[in-house]
Amino acid sequence: MDIKNLITFIQVAERSSFTKAAKALGYSQSTVSFQIKQLESELNSQLFERINHTVALTEKGREVLKYAHQIHRLTLELGENMRDEKDLRGRIRLATADSLCESLLKEGFPDFRTRHPGISLKIIAAGTEEMFRLLNHNEADAILTLDSHIYDTEYRIIREEQINMHFVAHPDCPLAGRPGLAIPDLLPYPFILTEKGMSYRRLLDERLAGLSLELKPVLEIGSVRLLCSLVEQEAGLSFLPDYVTEGEVQSGRLVRLHVKDFELAIWKQLLCRRDKWISPQLESVLQYCVEREFSQLTRTPG
Repeated sequence: MDIKNLITFIQVAERSSFTKAAKALGYSQSTVSFQIKQLESELNSQLFERINHTVALTEKGREVLKYAHQIHRLTLELGENMRDEKDLRGRIRLATADSLCESLLKEGFPDFRTRHPGISLKIIAAGTEEMFRLLNHNEADAILTLDSHIYDTEYRIIREEQINMHFVAHPDCPLAGRPGLAIPDLLPYPFILTEKGMSYRRLLDERLAGLSLELKPVLEIGSVRLLCSLVEQEAGLSFLPDYVTEGEVQSGRLVRLHVKDFELAIWKQLLCRRDKWISPQLESVLQYCVEREFSQLTRTPG
């Protein structure tokens, strides 16, 4: 059995398309069709149903897919274990929240490149739902989320940590230092927030909706650095993770507003699929993420 045919089968199955698989593999569509026919002939089974230009796995195809993943993973593992780990080469795809990109790459990435010059890293900024789509279609090797706590037996939690969140304001804001703040006290002020539906903004809106309240920001933008800068310019209030605002708060350029009875459970989580082989290349990137994004007191769950 030709391993190339199994790889082509995996690509077609994950993309539900001969055309997309051919593009991903750099083959012609006729080559992909021929390889699938070869595999079906060898196994004496139909692996795909082709109806009205749609492609779907048959029951036998779903069974074969499990074995194909195992064979592909073992083949990769064999090849990588024969290499010198000091000369790791390959491309790792990491999907993450846009607000984590700066802390992930700032300062530490040059050192990573020095240690692993043969590894190229592709960072994909995406919302949580899109991250899992990428992970489940093998378009991302791992994801770094900032959202509500996620647990599913299909995913391996490499590391996780709860994150504190606060409303922030300019030090001259009338709300600064005011005790006993409640959410209604904040609503008359202009808000500048991340995009609606994105990670902690979505959780904020859901929590407010539970109180029959709604925020209508004057500006929505993905850059947390720009949000901090605008709050410093007294453009409005914002709601941001503490690690984003720590420098500004320490220097006195921003203040955190302590709102009673308003806490959100936000989690930073580094995950990959449980059936994903952790190659030495991927292991090096995961370790880099742990070093950059998680406190040393946080343990890796079993």
